[in-house]
Amino acid sequence: MTFMQASTLKKGVSKFASAPLSAQFGMVVIALYIVAAVFAPQLAPYGEAQIVGSQFEPWSSTFWLGTDNLGRDMFTRLLYGARNTIGIALITTLLAFSIGSTAGLVAATFGGWTDQLLSRVIDILMSIPQLIFALLLLSIFGTSTTSLILIIAVLDSTRVFRLCRAVAINAAVSDYVEAARLRGEGPIWIMSREILPNILPTLIAEFGLRFCFVFLLISGLSFLGLGIQPPTSDWGSMVRDSATLIVYADTTPLLPAGAIALLAVAVNLVVDWFLHAASGLKD
Repeated sequence: MTFMQASTLKKGVSKFASAPLSAQFGMVVIALYIVAAVFAPQLAPYGEAQIVGSQFEPWSSTFWLGTDNLGRDMFTRLLYGARNTIGIALITTLLAFSIGSTAGLVAATFGGWTDQLLSRVIDILMSIPQLIFALLLLSIFGTSTTSLILIIAVLDSTRVFRLCRAVAINAAVSDYVEAARLRGEGPIWIMSREILPNILPTLIAEFGLRFCFVFLLISGLSFLGLGIQPPTSDWGSMVRDSATLIVYADTTPLLPAGAIALLAVAVNLVVDWFLHAASGLKD
């Protein structure tokens, strides 16, 4: 380990130790989810779609969390569900931010008819409830993973645009931006070197919250049968497939539902701490 790596690790440990317990809990949970997603094939005792027993077998030493409606191991499906649900949600959120933040920066920097045109298009898209719009588009274009990512990314980019435009407009009228314009700097340079670095903390915090919304939306669509399609494991569809067990007081459907809720809470705890730290306020 080089000196720079050791210094970076020391700073990371120090930052973690100085965080409140709620943020530490959130970071530990997120780290565990990442490990489960990355190493799912190594951690899972069976294949993702492998039928290994009878329908709805109870928890046992063979099947730690029982089996689902087709006889697939629930523990295995939960691990692969972390990889699929979180991975697709992360890719979708990254794409949504790429579209929304770029359009927001362009609208704030250029203003005039460019801002008006982009804002009116976003207003039209936001006037339709997101879930209903997503269901409509998925029924038209199909429920492939590519369609799911593109449709949700485009719809969610409207929220990113509104936030990015709002904070970028405030930065665009600042003295340092005016000084850059007087120096003859171009709009691309101003967006990337002057405006973006000053609104980045807000965008990073919004990224965490937006990831939660996308993650929950994908899970909701999967529960309705229009999200991630079988045999690919997904927490939303796992809740739907085992929902009948609730009638028999079986807690198995609560496992994927709890996994969804726990990750959403953990991300929000970390985002709250980051916003507090970025604001410069002291306890």
